[in-house]
Amino acid sequence: MAKAIMIQGAGSNVGKSMIVAGLARACANRGFNVAPFKPQNMSNNAAVTVDGGEIGRAQALQALAARKPAHTDMNPVLLKPETDIGAQVIVQGKRFATLRARDYSKRKPSLLAATLESFHRLSRDADIVLVEGAGSPAEINLRAGDIANMGFAEAAGVPVILVGDIDRGGVIAQVVGTQAILDPADAGRIKGFAINKFRGDVSLFDDGLAEIVRRTGWPSLGVLPWFEDAWRLPAEDVMDLGNRPGGQFKVAVPRLGRIANFDDLDPLSGEPDVTVEIVEPGRPLPGDADLVLIPGSKSTIADLAHFRAQGWDIDLTAHIRRGGHVMGVCGGYQMLGRTIADPEGLEGAPGEVPGLGHLDVATVMKPEKHLALTQATYRATGSLVEGYEIHLGETTGPDCGRAWLDIGGTPEGASSADGRIRGCYLHGLFASDGFRKSFLEELGARSDLFFTDNVDKTLDALAQHLETHFAIDQLLGLAEPVEVDA
Repeated sequence: MAKAIMIQGAGSNVGKSMIVAGLARACANRGFNVAPFKPQNMSNNAAVTVDGGEIGRAQALQALAARKPAHTDMNPVLLKPETDIGAQVIVQGKRFATLRARDYSKRKPSLLAATLESFHRLSRDADIVLVEGAGSPAEINLRAGDIANMGFAEAAGVPVILVGDIDRGGVIAQVVGTQAILDPADAGRIKGFAINKFRGDVSLFDDGLAEIVRRTGWPSLGVLPWFEDAWRLPAEDVMDLGNRPGGQFKVAVPRLGRIANFDDLDPLSGEPDVTVEIVEPGRPLPGDADLVLIPGSKSTIADLAHFRAQGWDIDLTAHIRRGGHVMGVCGGYQMLGRTIADPEGLEGAPGEVPGLGHLDVATVMKPEKHLALTQATYRATGSLVEGYEIHLGETTGPDCGRAWLDIGGTPEGASSADGRIRGCYLHGLFASDGFRKSFLEELGARSDLFFTDNVDKTLDALAQHLETHFAIDQLLGLAEPVEVDA
């Protein structure tokens, strides 16, 4: 019978996803059949699964850590923000609705059945299910109808470990305060706590740790030092995006308002010869960039307006005039064309807007979302490219006649006559070492990274980090059996 335990945070971004990934690899290394699970996630950085749906990128990384294919049951509810007050709701991998935050709150209780269904399905084929919460259970104003933290823990009968982030300061108040404001029944579900992101001599926190134990009665499962190699793992949260100093070859990436599927940047960030610079709103695109990479977007037309509002359209034209290179992926590809039409108002008000005009193509948004794990061939070298497609819209035009990828005999992508401006719909292509090496060498940069192997080695290092500093045996002892219908 499967057992389960839930990792919740005393705040947002305390490192829950990283801890679950490390625990998943540690358990897999111990010979357990382990499955990651997050009932509700919010992210525009999604992954395509083997069963043809989409889940949060963190759960895909956790699946990799568990040495399992990513499956929609690992993240049955995914919220993909489209505006400041609304999001597309993905249920068990498929689009369910686009809802305002207030309307979603009313619909949440009806989604509990889907989360439990997925959880129980995963549990039938696992020794241990590692459940990740979202945000913090301390947000008691959200407790009614909750499916992400204590609401799920109660419904599924799963015990909880609470994690605090000492790097931000105030961790004693985070943990003790969480217990103080929770309903006694919810507080009773917490069976222990851990402290994450400690820098320096851990023994200096011995008195603080003892005080938390005294005030809460919960046992400590450890104080985790800062994991220095965390940056080598794909990030899910857009707030984790940052500049990665490297070599002389500079890739400039404008931070779009609804940036999506930015895992395309991870392999480039890891290259010793490459510097990835995230360009914040209000700053110009750097004049010394060798490549401007326009990433994916959850709301292409809105992000195109945002791009223009920063003056980046003028900077991009100057970059091209200087002989610079441009790559647009998915939404970035659509922006580079002549026009973007959304006749059915799928991403906002119906209409058509002019694109940046650097590729002679046009895009029409269509309601059918294209989701696929994809193998392609880089036409210039014949290198295999593995990636995924996740987009609305169809792009056509004369520059598609200069496609630079081939997918099962079908041309993919477009390029300018001189080849310096390219676009495609294939996310994740830079993770293919052969393609990345060829692409960078064409632009005068060197590639020394074996990306997938590097991620796998980092997961092993993370697992060892937890084996050293986290009471994994105690955690497994606190996990409780999952009641699954036959």
